[in-house]
Amino acid sequence: MITGGASGLGFAGAEAFAAAGATLVLADIRAEAAQLAVERLGGGPHLAVSGDVAVAADVDMMVNTAREAFGRIDVLVNCAGIPDVFRPTIEQDYEQFRRLVDIHLGGTFLVSKTVAPVMLANGRGAICNISSIAGVLGLTPRNAYSAAKAGISMLTRTLGTEWVSRGVRVNCIAPGYIVTPFFDRLVAEGKLDQHRIIRRTPIGRLGKASELAEAMLFLCSSNASYISGVTLQVDGGYMSWGAPSDAAVDA
Repeated sequence: MITGGASGLGFAGAEAFAAAGATLVLADIRAEAAQLAVERLGGGPHLAVSGDVAVAADVDMMVNTAREAFGRIDVLVNCAGIPDVFRPTIEQDYEQFRRLVDIHLGGTFLVSKTVAPVMLANGRGAICNISSIAGVLGLTPRNAYSAAKAGISMLTRTLGTEWVSRGVRVNCIAPGYIVTPFFDRLVAEGKLDQHRIIRRTPIGRLGKASELAEAMLFLCSSNASYISGVTLQVDGGYMSWGAPSDAAVDA
């Protein structure tokens, strides 16, 4: 089951899991987009469900639909999210702040909490959350996004140690700058400087959605059977570079 699975990183993950032979439930607040994403995967056994990850009744409905259709849920990828507001703090609206935290952090908690009993009853399962380098670095003035992503990393630690003895592992990915339609829009709006980001990234390029998807696949596979409660940075070395210069030039 992948939340936010209709587009962006969620759909990239769906493509990777489908290629590995998984049967998918794509959950998205946009019902038509979720159904189109299933069709892009070839239809077949895959299922689209629609709801708001921050609304308990919607989450119950999506999880119950998945369980009734397939009998179990082996993997959950919490990828649902909304864009943040690039605005000075004193101009930020509290309701917008709270809504973003509710979707990113609250949604990750609520969907995980609802799926966990299904996994625990089967004695196995893997959950992959999506944080961000914004959860560690101070990305001014992206307060709500950074705070929510930091919370997701810590939530991963607590859930990853609570459930692992009963067969359910919980891990997290902290992406750097990955090429997605949302990233392209931020560049077009002048909110991100693509060339500056590339210079700051030791690998010297932006990440691909498919590379992040492979990390999801790994953390949810038996190859990661002894890994739980960790946040994996998939950022081309961005977080590890500390010198006051352009990483891609000097590294």
